[in-house]
Amino acid sequence: MRTCVLGADGQLGRALTAALPEAVALGRDALDIGDPGAVAGHDFTGVGVLFNAAAYTAVDRAETEPAAAWRANALGPAHLAAAAARHGFALVHVSTEYVFDGTAPGPIPEDTPLSPLGVYGASKAAGELAVRAGAPEHLIVRTSWVVGEGANFVATMARLAREGACPSVVDDQIGRPTFARDLAAALVALAGRERGTVHVTNDGEPVSWHGLATEVFARHGRDPADVRPVSTAEYAAGRPQARRPANSVLDLSLLTRAGVTMPAWRDALDDHPGARP
Repeated sequence: MRTCVLGADGQLGRALTAALPEAVALGRDALDIGDPGAVAGHDFTGVGVLFNAAAYTAVDRAETEPAAAWRANALGPAHLAAAAARHGFALVHVSTEYVFDGTAPGPIPEDTPLSPLGVYGASKAAGELAVRAGAPEHLIVRTSWVVGEGANFVATMARLAREGACPSVVDDQIGRPTFARDLAAALVALAGRERGTVHVTNDGEPVSWHGLATEVFARHGRDPADVRPVSTAEYAAGRPQARRPANSVLDLSLLTRAGVTMPAWRDALDDHPGARP
């Protein structure tokens, strides 16, 4: 049976493609999951497992482009779920902690009721519901704060550290970074043994965005005090910004029981090429 990776051009898609070199890797140019005709007409013959890493992830822009977010994050998974039912493949769908409002004390377990704050989270929550309802064999993996190759928070902080900048970074949103290589390995392992919904992030003590920024600065020989902590309200003042969950810490108990151990995020940061000079 073949394995297929969708969203192969993204951070997670590239990591999955590296972890599954024999997989059929498709970017949006090859298969636009928001197009029902394209998905219905695609040849899924022989596909046993399909990893869906395709998504609209521009959280702030989603507030002014809701149709684009819903097309990719809700309708796309619905189209894939219908294809999974028709062709008999297992659908592994990647979701996000933004399906929660982040008001409950963490870590957040898998069965917490969905309560998104904005368009992005609502569209991802709808995608989850579509997968559950339409794909007979499915695995939904929620993750947070993904760091891979390309543009991401760690890459931005590393660039600012090299440039001598002293940025202001939010200190009242808490979570755990998830490095794409570790997430991809977990997805591959879980695809062969789990169904339902599982939370996957790197392990270790939760950290704020400010705390993560200071870790990157320290690895570049900069004084962590060069990163100024600010509240979400202070950072967002005067600029349009989607609401974000204050608590993004996902419970990893089910992942551990499934036999998958994730590296601590600080160790993964040490191994991430973009986090050091």
